[in-house]
Amino acid sequence: MIAFIIFLWVFLGILSGGILLIKKKKPILGKSILTIGILMLTVPTAFLAIGVAALMIQATLGVSTERYVAILCCLAVLIIAVFLCLLWGVLKKKKIYLPICAISGILVIALGGNAAYDIYQKNIPQISEKGDLLYSYAPYASDSKVYVPDEEPDVRFTEDIPRMDGATALYPIYSSFARMVYPREVLEGQEYEIYDNEYLRCTRTPQAYENLAEGEVDVIFAAAPSDEQMAYAKECNVEFEFTPIGREAFVFFVNAKNPVEDITAEQIRKIYSGEITSWDELGVKGMGKIRAFQRSEGSGSQSTLVKLMEGKELMEAPKEDVVDMMAGIIERTADYKNYKNALGFSFRFYSMEMIQNEQIKLLQVDGVYPREANIENGTYPLASDFYAVTRTDASENTRKLVEWIQGEQGQDIVKKTGYTPYASSY
Repeated sequence: MIAFIIFLWVFLGILSGGILLIKKKKPILGKSILTIGILMLTVPTAFLAIGVAALMIQATLGVSTERYVAILCCLAVLIIAVFLCLLWGVLKKKKIYLPICAISGILVIALGGNAAYDIYQKNIPQISEKGDLLYSYAPYASDSKVYVPDEEPDVRFTEDIPRMDGATALYPIYSSFARMVYPREVLEGQEYEIYDNEYLRCTRTPQAYENLAEGEVDVIFAAAPSDEQMAYAKECNVEFEFTPIGREAFVFFVNAKNPVEDITAEQIRKIYSGEITSWDELGVKGMGKIRAFQRSEGSGSQSTLVKLMEGKELMEAPKEDVVDMMAGIIERTADYKNYKNALGFSFRFYSMEMIQNEQIKLLQVDGVYPREANIENGTYPLASDFYAVTRTDASENTRKLVEWIQGEQGQDIVKKTGYTPYASSY
């Protein structure tokens, strides 16, 4: 506030001095001082306007303003130039409005073009977690979609209750397990505490493995771990035990308007290693370059992709800039966006939950479609196990829980939720 008052006082003093000198018939000195005063006002005003514009772009479009920097700086210079030109035109009685209008028009078109491009990008459907997906599978949420068997469970835990965590894609399964064998009171309010409930949480695969290694949870439900996750467990002097409880298809999908129907596992490896870059190489004309999206490192599906690559190095994933008001611009792996030339992957059940079926199309792999029957009979080539993962020092109740999951009631939940039970897949 004090700085602003001092600035205003100096600014008014300079303006007054300039006007006074002009009146005293010292026009050159007076006009020079007046110009300095106007510059003092226009420069900070221009850059303040640019800062406000940048914040509005970020808030409205939800994008990084990095591409707008050059245009916004030019706009600031334009504002300053307009003031100076107007002053010069008034003093010299010259017409300077036409070039100002031309420069303004060019900058407005450039700024509008960038904004239109970002609006177009934002309107392309993006496959990522629906905000309400987990909440709709919470054990006691209103209208919960979690499967609840009619029969009484063979086991029930009232003390030393195992703490569950795991992958987002498997949450519907272990939420049903918890509903079946845990006391209601430890799960009440779960629709508001998906990520931090003591006995049932979903922190996603990377964090779940970390939580298990650190003893924060007793059992997690996930795909096989990455090398980094196993290395972290070793650092913690922990050994994991992997109990297969079901199988699921690792699927690849494209925009529904893409004419491709089938892809081979070898073609997938070549695409994600960068050997195949265009849909033309797969016999699909007019689709251009393949936009092959990846998931974040350590996620269950990304770890599965790494294993599928069979030692081939993954090419760099598409990135996006995430604006964080505290940390600046953070680059991370971009979520799948449903461009007409995009290729993405996930697990079958979860991919059907993330986006409406008519917007994406699951591909056959090596001529086999990823339906439940083909997972069960072993003909779909990219089906893989998912596990109840525990530590070798697991408690007695944790081992009882895993044993129950492998039994008839637990496997029934796996099947009725929409996955393939492990017991029926061999």
